Amino acid sequence: MSEKYGKVYLAGSGPGNPDLLTVKARRLIDEADVVIYDQLPGEAILSLIPEKTEKIDAGKYAGNHTLTQDKINEVIIEKAKEGKTVLRLKGGDPYVFGRGGEEAEELVKEGIKFEVVPGITSAVAAPAYAGIPITHRNSNSMVTFITGHEDPTKDETGLDWELLAKFDGTLVIFMGVKMLERNCGELLKFGKDPKTPVALIEKGTRPDQRVTIGTLENIAALAEERNVKAPAITVIGDVVNLHDILGEQI
Repeated sequence: MSEKYGKVYLAGSGPGNPDLLTVKARRLIDEADVVIYDQLPGEAILSLIPEKTEKIDAGKYAGNHTLTQDKINEVIIEKAKEGKTVLRLKGGDPYVFGRGGEEAEELVKEGIKFEVVPGITSAVAAPAYAGIPITHRNSNSMVTFITGHEDPTKDETGLDWELLAKFDGTLVIFMGVKMLERNCGELLKFGKDPKTPVALIEKGTRPDQRVTIGTLENIAALAEERNVKAPAITVIGDVVNLHDILGEQI
């Protein structure tokens, strides 16, 4: 690895609440020469970036990617080769559906030093703030994280919906608002109980958090009725029933 190159930090910013940033991520925001950020950290966190810091928007918005993933990789590498300390700031955790692994591979190829800074994933934090523990000894003792929006260039789905329909645990779906009706339909097609509780948690842990509770058979209609928008986490399983008992933290 070249000593002339700067170092890259692939850091998770957590679910968007600044109080849930790790101490290290917060320090790196202050110290980095360049911050390459997604839209998921949210304005409350992005506003912490100092004025003097070079800021590069690499956000992916519905139907509009500011930069392609290949271009993001190029920019990270370019800035590191300029000898700068680069903070690649992502929502949640960089290795949980955050493409952090892809970026790390490119850095290894280029001989650039990097460090992963884990963040609190929204799959855990958003349900917690909605009064939903994703595991509970009396109901769901297993949990599975899946993506609700796969790479469109893939020839076939990497999700085994038949297996997921039989899974007797909590399902947590990332980025699933757009494909909610299809995803629920796949689970129902393979025999998942239509009365299975479902929660949609928009902007979890943030001041404008909003929770929609329904069942597998009606959640898509409720989401349309309430105009549910991304970013949102979908939780499927009996633990959702605890929402009314434990209450929300926002």
